[in-house]
Amino acid sequence: MGTVTKKELVDRIAEQLDVKRVVVKRVTQQFLDEVIAELGRGNRLEFRDFGVFECKQRAARVAQNPKTMERVPVPAKRTVKFKVGRLMKLKMQEIAKASALREEQPVVAKV
Repeated sequence: MGTVTKKELVDRIAEQLDVKRVVVKRVTQQFLDEVIAELGRGNRLEFRDFGVFECKQRAARVAQNPKTMERVPVPAKRTVKFKVGRLMKLKMQEIAKASALREEQPVVAKV
């Protein structure tokens, strides 16, 4: 599996929609900025069938450095939780099934 960058996504969308790359880049960046701003305000973002982003408060805790075994206090912090939506979950299950089927098929070498 590889990594897809924002630039690659922008290029694909621009090509598919036949729109200038600069326009798609600005819209994409503005969208991401708005997502960050809303999460920063503590709001929940729901994209039907895609998923839900929400802020969660993690409680302060005491952790342990595995190298030195020293106990270290970890302060409370806010994190972002993502819950997968219905369509994305179905798509991931389809991909997993297809991958499992490919792995089950025996490899036949031609001589």
